Amino acid sequence: MRVISPAPHDAWEAIHTADPNALVSQSAAWMNCICYTTGATDASRLYNLGDGRMAVLPLAQTRVAPMFLSSLRSPPSGWGIGGLIANCNLQVEDLCHILDDLARLPHLSISIRPNPLTDQLWASAMHAHVIALPRRAHVLDLVEGFDALWLKRYKHATRTAVRKAEKSGVTIECNSDEKSVIDFHKLYLRSLDRWGAQQHEPRALTHWRGLRRDPIQKLQNISIMSGINCRIYTARVNGEPVAASLLLIGQNAHMTRDVMIKELAGPVRANDLLYNRAIKDACEAGCHYFHMGETGSSISLARFKTGFGAEAYEYAEYRLERLPLTQVDALLRKIVKRIIGFKDTTNDARANEGQH
Repeated sequence: MRVISPAPHDAWEAIHTADPNALVSQSAAWMNCICYTTGATDASRLYNLGDGRMAVLPLAQTRVAPMFLSSLRSPPSGWGIGGLIANCNLQVEDLCHILDDLARLPHLSISIRPNPLTDQLWASAMHAHVIALPRRAHVLDLVEGFDALWLKRYKHATRTAVRKAEKSGVTIECNSDEKSVIDFHKLYLRSLDRWGAQQHEPRALTHWRGLRRDPIQKLQNISIMSGINCRIYTARVNGEPVAASLLLIGQNAHMTRDVMIKELAGPVRANDLLYNRAIKDACEAGCHYFHMGETGSSISLARFKTGFGAEAYEYAEYRLERLPLTQVDALLRKIVKRIIGFKDTTNDARANEGQH
C-alpha cells in the first residue's frame, strides 16, 4: 500500500466522484474551506491499494507545533462527516492496513467520524486500542423518487403537517446569498439563547461555544467557496424568517444545520414544510441519500425524522490517542456541568438544530 499526503486534489476529486456514498464534507473543496476558515493544515491521505483501487481519508491537522502535540481530525468538530471515500468496495483488510498506517503517525490524537452508512466496515476492522464513541443518525434513501416517498414512506402525520404549513401561509426560500446567511445567523443566535436556557447554562458560555463552532464567517465561506453546493432554506411567516436549514448537496444531500424560533415555527409546522422542500430538491438533483444528521437519544427528534421515512443508523466516532484525552475531556465536562447545574436536554422535544 502506497500513501501520498496531502492527497493530490485532482485524484481526490476523481475518487470522490466515483464513490456513490460520498458527501460534500468529504471533498477536497470542503477541506479547502476548513483550512481557510480555521487555519488548519490539509493532512489528507491518499491510499493506493493496488490494481487501480484507491481511497482518500480527509484529515485536517490542528495548528499546534510540534507535530507530536497536534491532532488530526476527519473532520474537525462542527464540520460534518469525514471518513474514507474510495473508487472501489473497501474490504476489512484494506481498512486494517489503513488503521495500521494511522497508528504509526506521531500525532497526539486522531479522530474519524465516518459516514454512518459505512459503519459496519469500520466496526469490523477496529483495533483493540481504538476508542469508539457511539453515535446515532438518520438517513433517508431517495432511490424511489419524491412521489413514492410522499405516498409510501412519509407518515400520515408528516403529510398532514406539511399541508398545515402550506395552509398557514409558510413560504420557503432557497438561496445561498449574503442575506440568507445573515438571516440564518440571526436565527442561530436566537436558538443559542433557547438552548442555553433549556440546559441551565450561562448565556455567555452558550454563545461562546456556539460562535466558536459556527461564526458567521464560517457560514459565509461555505456559501461562496468554489466546489461547494450550499443551499440555505429559509421558512418565513408574513415575510419574517422563523426557521432555516443549511443543506450540502452533491451525489448525496446532507442537512448540516437547523435553527428556528420555536414559538413561531412550531405551531405552523414550518420545519416540516422546509424539510419536504429540501427532500424534493435532493430527489430532483439525483441524490442517492438524504442525511438528516445526528439524532442521539432524542425521542422527539427521531420521531420527526422517521416521519419522512428516514432510517436510524447506529455508528461511532473512532479515536486513536497516545494519551487518555477522551477520558479526561469527559471528566472535565462532567465537573463543569455539575458546577453550573447543566441540564441534559437530549430527550426533550427540540428541533433538529445545529446538532450535526
